[in-house]
Amino acid sequence: MPELPEVETIARELCAGLCGRRITACAVNRPASVETGAPALSRAAFKREIPGLVVAKVWRRAKILIMDLVADGGECAGASTISAPGCASGNRDKGDVRRARSVPGREPGIGVTPPEDSSSKTAAAKASSAAGKTSAAEAPSNVVLHLAVRLGMSGRLWLTAPDSAPEKHTHLAFDLDDGRRLLFIDPRTFGNVRAVPGGRLDAWDAFAALGPEPLEIGPAEFAACFAGRSGKMKALLLDQHRVAGVGNIYADESLFRAGIRPEARADKISEPRLRRLHAALQEVLREAIAENGSSIRDYRDAHGDSGAFQNTFRAYGRAGQPCTVCGTKMTKATVAGRTTSYCRKCQK
Repeated sequence: MPELPEVETIARELCAGLCGRRITACAVNRPASVETGAPALSRAAFKREIPGLVVAKVWRRAKILIMDLVADGGECAGASTISAPGCASGNRDKGDVRRARSVPGREPGIGVTPPEDSSSKTAAAKASSAAGKTSAAEAPSNVVLHLAVRLGMSGRLWLTAPDSAPEKHTHLAFDLDDGRRLLFIDPRTFGNVRAVPGGRLDAWDAFAALGPEPLEIGPAEFAACFAGRSGKMKALLLDQHRVAGVGNIYADESLFRAGIRPEARADKISEPRLRRLHAALQEVLREAIAENGSSIRDYRDAHGDSGAFQNTFRAYGRAGQPCTVCGTKMTKATVAGRTTSYCRKCQK
């Protein structure tokens, strides 16, 4: 399932191709792919209201990709995410993203040094996180609709050339004023798209319940999310109400770098170690974004290309292989119903 880095990559790439473009037609080939229920539009309104609107902004919240649609072109806001200011830029094109693939100076291992946490940084992080859950989700007054896409297990958004034939399992198609099409393709049908009236995203229960963004939250606030909790660390990391956007891959990778066992109880982990996990998680997510995400089975970006972060996994999917730090055979376990890989020696 696409996680934060994969959705971030798609948002960046779609921005370059979509912002300022008018949607001229909307085809719904599988009605069940259009999610309804307040505050989302009905399926009939979805098909009726979207044509004629212009894509003004493409952004991400957790694992949800959102396109802001306006009635006229105006000034394109470009790509933006709630997390990591400067992480996405409306001026970044496909080539810019791919040139960032290599991360120099990274040695295999789990040595992550948490950043200093001065009072000014803590205050800024708290203010930023608060904005992420409230004001950042509020739309400018000219936004007519938010088109919110959840990719599920196999969903992807593909921006095609005018002469491209739709792929099998194309459930939604949006024609653009330059002749291209934006396709929502989802073989396993776990994904969906919903249209939410401008400024009403927080009326969508699933959106409003999301926790803070991991690239935005400060180390002290991050540690507070887990302090005193009796749950297993990996299970809590996967809880979207606690920290939004982290899935199986990046939970395994960040816990490995932080030296924390996935099955460890959160209330047994000291605050310094939780701060170490915060630093590791941010490091992993930023590296994965630079590599355009991870392609295991279905994930492809908006141009149909694979990610590359899977080539540098240190934990995920490596059960039975030697640890990249100590050489011990990696252990396989199940935590929160998810297959998990970790090192018995390096992770405590």
